[in-house]
Amino acid sequence: MLAACSDDGRPTGQTSVTAPTSTSGATTATTGGTAPTSTGVPTSSGGASESDGTSVTDTGGVQFDVGNGDDTDTDTTGGPPNLCKVAGDQDAGSCRAKAPPDAFNPEVQWSWPGAGPDVFCGVSPLVANLTDDNGDGEIDLCDIPDVVIIAGPGDGVEPDTGHMYVLDGATGKLHYSIPDALYGYSSPALGDIDNDGVPELLAFAHGDVVKAYEHDGTLKWTSVPVNATATRSAIAVADLDADGNPEIIASDSVLSGAGEVLWSVPDGAWAYATPVAADLDDDGFLEVIWGHSAYRHDGTNYYTNDAIPVAGLPHVADLDEDGLPEVLIASGNGLSILEHDGTTKPGHLDLRLTGANPDHPFIWLRPAAVHDFDGDDLPEFSHSSAAQYAIYDTNPAAIQWQAPVLDQSGAAGGTAFDFIAAGAAQAMYADEYSLFVFDGAGAPLLEVPHTSLTYIEFPVVADVDNDGSAEIVVVSNQALDGSPPSPTVQVIRDVEDRWIQARRIWNQHTYHVTNVREDGTIPAGEPKHWQLLNTFRTQAQIEGGAVCDPPG
Repeated sequence: MLAACSDDGRPTGQTSVTAPTSTSGATTATTGGTAPTSTGVPTSSGGASESDGTSVTDTGGVQFDVGNGDDTDTDTTGGPPNLCKVAGDQDAGSCRAKAPPDAFNPEVQWSWPGAGPDVFCGVSPLVANLTDDNGDGEIDLCDIPDVVIIAGPGDGVEPDTGHMYVLDGATGKLHYSIPDALYGYSSPALGDIDNDGVPELLAFAHGDVVKAYEHDGTLKWTSVPVNATATRSAIAVADLDADGNPEIIASDSVLSGAGEVLWSVPDGAWAYATPVAADLDDDGFLEVIWGHSAYRHDGTNYYTNDAIPVAGLPHVADLDEDGLPEVLIASGNGLSILEHDGTTKPGHLDLRLTGANPDHPFIWLRPAAVHDFDGDDLPEFSHSSAAQYAIYDTNPAAIQWQAPVLDQSGAAGGTAFDFIAAGAAQAMYADEYSLFVFDGAGAPLLEVPHTSLTYIEFPVVADVDNDGSAEIVVVSNQALDGSPPSPTVQVIRDVEDRWIQARRIWNQHTYHVTNVREDGTIPAGEPKHWQLLNTFRTQAQIEGGAVCDPPG
């Protein structure tokens, strides 16, 4: 049954999903989110530590659909080709697999209540293959993906300290944690920065430095300090100069894969910086976009638009279907669209707010997501303005629908995914009390209890257990009203695993599919995502190891 709204504006009547109360052979976790006594923050200063986590549900075994797991091109028994390895960059083809129209019957697959005092997470989870689960001596797509988070104790109102945890995607078991003191609400990233075929982990640490870790949690390097505002910003990974050696974009600086600061932006960064890399001028190299400015791969200025505040969240997509990228900027002044050269796009979208209240900059200063939300083969974007979550048409500009949410406290974002491959994506958003998945009219398909002071996190979609069906991963932190928090991490699936298969990776806050291969390697020449899927901060469906585009 679809939702109605109560007197206080909260949706009521939608499907409510809660964690199971008992399991076979596993420690029970409830929505109260109590930490297990067997784990805690490691006290050593060496490499990662390993201990058992809390598994909530038994998935009944992994259903591999990625080939036979050896290095041959085809299964000798006549089965599908081996898809344990990524073979180059693949364009978006047509999708054939679909789910039944009634395949939206979700349940919590597992939840993780945190470890010791680290029960609060305010960064979006990451997903990648980091462990050799099948024991074949290799880490590849035939292993179970892992979920990466940073969780902290809270430190009063909001944590400025956290630790990194790597969880098994199928069960929530803790593989290992990293003892270094990291910024609790700075978004980490992952990617293969040294070309060894396996992703490394990247995070902001105390002292305003970037730390890189090997896939097993061993410290790889520590950078020099980059910027004092790094405590809320997001890291990104991209090969800016297309030389096969990825760079790391962190706060106001660009670092090499070895941690050397290559250059920094002259006007500095800001606390919630989410830089994006994209080839705006079609020269084969990537520009880096911060707020109102973009810089070429070597640090020289490409454009600066002084009509846009420095404090802004950029998003790149072809919003007017002209074949060229536009930059959507969400700032304290509202929403604006820039052409690929940085000029304000006239007559297309002007949601800038005159006289915006400086005491409430987060009303519009929130991450957006771009996808086809209505099946018309045209891009729309989703965005929250504290009390409403809305889908916006961009050509011409219009609000398609909006739904009531409660997010006055921070700058949370949303995402989207077409769970049944019907040609239109479902929007997802997590506010201060719930994770919502909305249908095409803005009515909630489900609501999952979720507590958060809403920093800059958002739910993500990936096939986290390698069963051929997508899952949703959402994190929680403090409850605004002081009530017990929800579990630190929750994974939601269809009760019969009927959702279509998503990619098995989500590597950074500004994820846009073509920025990373499914094995975590970074393309030397990043495919133009606005010419392929034309999405941003949303997940892609895959079939046979290749990205595909559901028909409208």
